[in-house]
Amino acid sequence: MLYVVTTEPEPQARAAHTMAQMRAAAELFGAVWGRNDEGLPIGSEMLRSLAHADGLVTLLHDGAGALLGAAALGRGAPGTAYSYIAATAPGHEQRGLGLLLKLHQRQWCLERGIHCMSWTFDPLVGRNARFNLTKLGAAVDCYEPEFYGVMSDRINGSDPADRLVARWVLTDPGPRAEPPEPPAVGGVAGPDGDPAHVLGDGARWLRVPADIVALRRSDPAQASAWRSTTREWFTDAFAAGYVAVGVTRRGWYHLTVKESS
Repeated sequence: MLYVVTTEPEPQARAAHTMAQMRAAAELFGAVWGRNDEGLPIGSEMLRSLAHADGLVTLLHDGAGALLGAAALGRGAPGTAYSYIAATAPGHEQRGLGLLLKLHQRQWCLERGIHCMSWTFDPLVGRNARFNLTKLGAAVDCYEPEFYGVMSDRINGSDPADRLVARWVLTDPGPRAEPPEPPAVGGVAGPDGDPAHVLGDGARWLRVPADIVALRRSDPAQASAWRSTTREWFTDAFAAGYVAVGVTRRGWYHLTVKESS
């Protein structure tokens, strides 16, 4: 594989087994998303049950034993797995830790004959989209409106929680090449007035805000407009046979026509 992680020294990812480890993971998830109306995003008892049902809870520690990240993975249909939740500790978001969590999940899956992993993510969080599609090499051709309804944590705001479904083929050779930026002319304006939907020769580009989490706090109406606008654009593109295969550094999804199987 060609993945590169720059963390130094490299933290260690290991499977969690004890209730103390599950509680630590649950508290980390709570530190990231906050407590919602039902409590923590996922409780330690549920994590323990998921691991017991032949799933995987990963903990990522530094050399001194501090918990830097956690993730939970379960089995899906034969040969597939589903990643339920993953997060790095607050203050450590730019250290390549998310990649270490995903690579640990990937290795665990391949050792068990699992060759495809899927998960959902917020279409409007561009940094996560870039990680999933460009860094990992996952692809997206499915949009799920109101997947979680309206969530009550401190990140997702008060809009319906739409989700894209990522599909990561674990035997692929590594991250994708940097996707091209859209053409400099034309395009349909987004809620901020700048071009956000561009059609090219066999491709489409859809832009999302630079920081939707901050926008939800500063301008909820515009954040809501981004949700409804991009929902329409993604749904139309997927119905027309496009698949999202990368995200540029400027926050543009790059969609190409899906290859025939």
